[in-house]
This record gives sequence, structure tokens and C-alpha cells, in this order.
Amino acid sequence: MTDRRVEWASTMRGNIEAEGVVVAHRDAARLQISPQSVTREQRELAEDLTMVTGATRAVGAGTRATAEVPDPFRTCFERDRDRILHASAFRRLAGKTQVFVFPDDHQRTRLTHALEVAQVATSISRALGLNVALTEAIALGHDCGHGPGGHASEDAFDLFIPEGYHHAVWGADVALASLNLCVETLDGIRNHSWSRPTPATPEGEVVSWADRFAYCAADLDDAICARIVSPDDLPSSVASVLGRSQSSQLRSLITGLVASTNDKGMICLGTSQAEALADLRAFNYERVYNRPDSVAQAGSVVEVLQALVNFFVAEPDLIDGFPPDEPDVTRAVVSYVAGMTDRFAFGTAVALLDWPLDRLPVGIDSPRGAPSWAPPAVQRTWTDVGGHAST
Repeated sequence: MTDRRVEWASTMRGNIEAEGVVVAHRDAARLQISPQSVTREQRELAEDLTMVTGATRAVGAGTRATAEVPDPFRTCFERDRDRILHASAFRRLAGKTQVFVFPDDHQRTRLTHALEVAQVATSISRALGLNVALTEAIALGHDCGHGPGGHASEDAFDLFIPEGYHHAVWGADVALASLNLCVETLDGIRNHSWSRPTPATPEGEVVSWADRFAYCAADLDDAICARIVSPDDLPSSVASVLGRSQSSQLRSLITGLVASTNDKGMICLGTSQAEALADLRAFNYERVYNRPDSVAQAGSVVEVLQALVNFFVAEPDLIDGFPPDEPDVTRAVVSYVAGMTDRFAFGTAVALLDWPLDRLPVGIDSPRGAPSWAPPAVQRTWTDVGGHAST
């Protein structure tokens, strides 16, 4: 064994510092703190004193579909945040498209997008005196209803869901349903999109703004890194108000929202910055989302996903553990396919449908038709579909 491995192995059981206790580091006993824990109730009272009127207060176990015993140390919204972090639906965002299928090392995935939204949203929420834990929970969970291949998956699944497939609604009502989250968290996730009803809490409204701030600035940054556009291409109406870099745009938008909200008493953004944000979003639509390569990519995604749903509706027994008495096979299959990562979905199409490699979505730097990621069989089981967590 190398010296490094010997050193690592020596920490197997920690360090006995006193009778009946173990510390992690050899000199950890010098880190003395008062032997007094802070209960959840005490923290709820402290939160109440620091939050503004209208902010959402955490109380006990929270309002949930199934009543629970309160956690001794965490508020109900902190518990929601932890459940989302440990959920399979959240982890799989690491393999789902933000803008580019098969992103390179520096381009965003749905997971990094969710983390960026959480950073922006909690910065705003903290400055406004709102509930930071609730804000973070909504932000981390807001895109868990997205299918593989980005927004094109919604177009694909619309064919099979009578009321239509909306990632925000699907995330709250299907992908994260098993977590038994608080009603305020679910409401913020369900209504974070601007096309949905206004969220029931100011924290949910903050996340809706933070989501738009984050994806407009980050999608532009990804497109610049991919050499699709240049910072010099930005309209002057955007560059003069928000700047040309992601950092300047986010800084301007965050400070602007905080200032405007404090001035008006509602979650809002000043007209000049709001118009610049709209111009930035319109620029992204024209030069990034709707460019011919993106449209072709979206068409490939729709074609593959609809073929997968049709295949599994006809052969649900190929999904290991699929309930034999499932009353709505089509909806259940959509839930299964929507939970797939990009690579798993497209690899399954190659493996089970013999999908032509030249009809797969093409990533920015991925060789067309590379079959190494194609699974030999459907490896995820039916129980993997939900966001199971017990924290």
C-alpha cells in the first residue's frame, strides 16, 4: 500500500478523544462549543423576528398531504429542501438538457441551472427578509418535471396527456409527489412559470423571477462559449442596461429587483431593466433557441420520445416492476420516459427500437451515433421513477 492509502485507512474509526466518543480529526477536541442545541421551535421564533410582514413562516411539520411528526431541528421548509436534494428526480437533472443536448464540460445541465436559480433566488429572498429555506426548496425543485431533451419533451408528451404536459405542474404533481412536500413548496414549483397562476407566496414569486434571470443570462453565456453568438451581438438595449456578461447581468437584475420591491412593496422589477430582460430573452429566442440547429435538435427529441412512449405503452412488461393493475398505462409510461436522462432515453431508443443513429439529436461536440452509452436493456426499474427520499 502507498503511504497515502495507509494514511486514509488509518482514519477508518476516527479518533477516540474521551470515553464513549469519537472525533474526526486528531486535535478536534480544541473546537469547543457550548453544549446546548438550538431546537426547531427556537429557530422558528428567531426566523419570525428576522422576516418581514408577508413572508412565509415555517410552523411545525408544515401543511402536507399526509401529516407528519415535526423534525426536532429542521423547519418544515428545510426538510423539504433536504428531501428534494436527495430525490432521484433531482439527481437525474444532471443528465438532462438545459439548452444543448449532450453538453460539453462547461455548458449547463438542468441540475446546474437549478443550483444557479437557487443562488439567485436565495440572494434576493435573504435581502428582502423572506423565508430563505422555502425559496431554496422551490428553486431546487422547480425543474424536476422536465423530461429529457429540454422543452421539446413537453411537445412530445403533450400528445399523450389530455390536459397537456407542463413541466412545472408535472414536477409538483408527479415527479416529486412521493416526497410529501409542504403545500407552499409544491405551489411554488407548480407555478414558477410565468404562464401559470401567480404563486401563493412571495418566495414562490421570487423564484419565478430568479428562474428567468438565471436562464436568460446563462443560456446566453453557454451560446457564447459554444461560439453561436458573440457578446458584441447583444442589442444595445441589453448591453447598456444589464451589461454583456452573465455576472453583470445577474448583478444588475438582482439589485434591481430588490430595490424595486423595497420601493413598491411587491415583487417587481423596474421598467428599464424589465425591458432589457425581455430584449435579452427575445435575442436568445432568435439567435439560440430558434436557430435551425436547435429546431432540428428539438424535432429529433420529439420523434424519439414519442416513439419510446408508444413502444412502452404496447410493451409495459418490459419495464421491470411495472404495476400489472396500472389503471392508466399511458400516463404511467409518460412518467417513466419523462424521468429518463438524455443519454438513457436516446440509448434506449437505439437498444430497443433499433433507432437510426443519424436520427438522434446531435450535441455540440458529440460524435453522431456514438453507441457506447446505449443500454443493453431497460435497467431502471419502475420504482426509480418517483423522487423517493426519507429525510
